[in-house]
Amino acid sequence: MVRILPQTKAAAVNPLKSSQPLGAALAFLGIDGAMPLFHGSQGCTSFALVLFVRHFKEAIPLQTTAMDEVATILGGADHLEEAILNLKRRTKPKLIGVCTTALTETRGEDFAGDIANIRQKRAEELAGTEVVLANTPDFEGAIEEGWAKAVTAMIGRITRPGEQARQSKKIAILPGSNLTVADIEHLRDMVESFGLEPVIVPDVSGSLDGTVPDRWVTTTYGGTSVEDIRELGTAERCIVVGEHMRRPAELLHRLTGVPYTIFQSLTGLKAADRFVSLLSAISGAPVPAGVRRRRAQLQDALLDGHFHFGGKKIAIAAEPDQLYQLATFFVGMGSEIAAAVTTTNMSKILEKVPADSVQVGDLGDLEALGAGADLLVTHSHGRQAAQHLGIPLMRVGFPIFDRLGSQHKLTVLYQGTRDLIFEVANILQANRHAPTPEALDPFRHREIPDELRSSSLARH
Repeated sequence: MVRILPQTKAAAVNPLKSSQPLGAALAFLGIDGAMPLFHGSQGCTSFALVLFVRHFKEAIPLQTTAMDEVATILGGADHLEEAILNLKRRTKPKLIGVCTTALTETRGEDFAGDIANIRQKRAEELAGTEVVLANTPDFEGAIEEGWAKAVTAMIGRITRPGEQARQSKKIAILPGSNLTVADIEHLRDMVESFGLEPVIVPDVSGSLDGTVPDRWVTTTYGGTSVEDIRELGTAERCIVVGEHMRRPAELLHRLTGVPYTIFQSLTGLKAADRFVSLLSAISGAPVPAGVRRRRAQLQDALLDGHFHFGGKKIAIAAEPDQLYQLATFFVGMGSEIAAAVTTTNMSKILEKVPADSVQVGDLGDLEALGAGADLLVTHSHGRQAAQHLGIPLMRVGFPIFDRLGSQHKLTVLYQGTRDLIFEVANILQANRHAPTPEALDPFRHREIPDELRSSSLARH
């Protein structure tokens, strides 16, 4: 059984994780007409904004309550109310997603009560705008927890409760934070190929897919509509991707009775087969010819690629669900997980990671544990470790700021698994070291004991 090793260092040497508020803001960015609002200082928001812009290469709508020293001591309810009303007047958002930070959480304010008062007192001014609160202190958790808390908060606040008439073709999908824009687009295409109608919450593929609007838009554009979230209870089934999305799925089930199915990963032949079989069972339709063709392509890629994976040592640093997704992929291809580092020990999925141990830590831990590996797998901040160790780096996760097109990288189902195989095999081939004479003949310069040397001379 895998051992989960807690973090023991007092400070991160090279940070691996990003904060909960950032994860919550990313989820809110997948809603049409949304404006994420950080309840904290300007510095918290600026740091997250820089990471978002560098990763997505897009204009990111993100605002702050700009708490100062006085507000931090006396309370930030006035700042919160002023920020919400200003956003309503200036940007007219359909949703304002409030993400708390360590500054306000440490003070222990009653955010839910403050927002309830604001809603009641300013009901007329806020008409047509949902205000959703996600409690996301920086001092615990990471992106996955923030993303899941935001989705849970949206379902709890917006979704109409109670058993409702189900639409037999409507499928709710709750994707994990580790899925890229391309992954979510591909999920939608796959579901639609069975004649089903997917509602994806949140849908960053509609809002962060690199399109340029024909006019200046102050909020997010594209993504899941607030009305779609409100009517989630009419879905026939909910499909959940990632263990960290279990909580919002359970809440949706309690509120509306919609049954859910969890996929802890959609990467790999077995996981993709299970997903396709579920869609076929729900729709009552046979698997389309195009899907069968992509499966055949993956089978061929598995045959072609396994020669390059066999026996290779892989060092991975990622959020828990992404760590599980990638580790199971590599082990399935015949590789060995030499080092596994993650951001938090709050996820049960860590117990299923196919490694001897999982270290909760930073990229300094990855560098220490990954010496001797054939490949490092983490985000762009791992480039220094890869350079120090002389090991190639495969960039995954968030942030990736020194490469273009990271959001259009496909990693799920048949096509995504095929593309991963090719990407990894090509990196390993490009960094193959030619064998030295010593490696080919380890006895070339061996020491010969004196007694053996003298007996050999005597024979001659």
